[in-house]
Amino acid sequence: MKIYPLIIGGEKTKTQEIIKVRFPYTNDAYAGVCQAGSAELDLAVETACRGFETTRHLSSGRRAAILHRMANLIHERSEELAEVLVMEGGKTRKFAATEVSRAELTVRTSAEEAKRVYGEIIPLDWSDETEGRTGFFQRFPLGPVLGIVPFNFPLNLACHKLAPAIAAGNSIILKPATATPISGLLLGEIAVDAGVPKEAVSVVPCPGEMAEQLVKDPHIAYLSFSGSCPIGWYLRSIAGRKKVGLELGGNAAVIVHEDANLAYAAQKIATGGFINAGQVCISVQRVFVHRPVYDQTLQLILSAVQVLKTGDPRDPATDVGPMINREKADEAYCKVKEAEQQGAKILAGGTLDGSLFAPTVLVDTTAAMRVNSEEVFAPVISVTPYDEFPEAIRLANTGEYGLQAGIFTQDVTRVMQAFSALEVGGVQVNDVPTFRSDQMPYGGAKGSGTGREGPRYAIEEMSALRLMVINHAGRKK
Repeated sequence: MKIYPLIIGGEKTKTQEIIKVRFPYTNDAYAGVCQAGSAELDLAVETACRGFETTRHLSSGRRAAILHRMANLIHERSEELAEVLVMEGGKTRKFAATEVSRAELTVRTSAEEAKRVYGEIIPLDWSDETEGRTGFFQRFPLGPVLGIVPFNFPLNLACHKLAPAIAAGNSIILKPATATPISGLLLGEIAVDAGVPKEAVSVVPCPGEMAEQLVKDPHIAYLSFSGSCPIGWYLRSIAGRKKVGLELGGNAAVIVHEDANLAYAAQKIATGGFINAGQVCISVQRVFVHRPVYDQTLQLILSAVQVLKTGDPRDPATDVGPMINREKADEAYCKVKEAEQQGAKILAGGTLDGSLFAPTVLVDTTAAMRVNSEEVFAPVISVTPYDEFPEAIRLANTGEYGLQAGIFTQDVTRVMQAFSALEVGGVQVNDVPTFRSDQMPYGGAKGSGTGREGPRYAIEEMSALRLMVINHAGRKK
């Protein structure tokens, strides 16, 4: 079994404590990964501070060149990275390949954005008192960045933290998820090979409670966290005065009105609800269908679900692989069985075999049931009828989350009504909320987070806006 060391200041570092990374489909040990302790975390911060003194002075051209080399190396090692994503996270082969491609694009986009960290000139002579003054503002690197990465997209979301940090001129410490640390370690290796200054990169697998030491450290300038809502908001509460970006979970809603392309909507819903075994923060969870087309749409969804193949993620034909572990699968299964006991009906799936959760479709649910009110983070959707469009918006807005929503309709007035009224970070028209293009501003409202990802927007989060005012009256004549 291969043992992967930490990366601290660009150097591979072995420790005594090693955890086993398990293949979710069989629960067999796949590899071992060294764990960081308190001393290693302190060293990572110390080296990140030194690394920042180098990265902050790199030209935008050099930052861009480094990131382009990183993207090239990800491309060259794409098969290796995809294999790791399958084995450590249970991703299907095709979905793992897609994540690697997205990671490459995220880094390449960050390379381009490194050359577009613009400033602005502001005329300030709007009154007699401010005559002769001109304002200039520019963005400057913020300092060491801490990126905490979830298990569901361990490579691409690590790139969404590391690449913008480098593009902005910062150093970076990555804390990968306990279940999926290997892809993050490989990314750190790739970053160093691409020319990121060694002291500017650390990857420190460790238990979640140990990461609190990094979150509290005043030398960390920015925390970028992707993961569950309770943990994200807790980390923000202990982070002190540092800037914090939270990309958290949701219970994403889809609205299907009677004028929609129903067959297209049903197919997209089946994909968006069950891809990556539903372990996507913008996975379709709640579907609201206009009553005149409810029965037809429900049958189309069920037909699309029936053809999905569930099983071994190593099989190229598999559509839905295992959940990350049996514990998470059991949690989701309990929510489904609880809903059934409360009056919901299971029309598809609802069965559990190890960590394999069959794609599940529920009807006759209520907003109060946990399959609707909480983030299930499993291959589970509920389908509910509505009578009037404002009712659908009200139902979609119910609850504490607001990451993304989808709406299927041909009416532009209805589209603009949804755009204005839906309490989310993003609205997808004639698509499911599961859509994300990596260059777009991405983040949530309400309990689903704060700040935005996407290279351009992450660079803004990871930089400081500084103003300079020149008083021309002070010049020598």
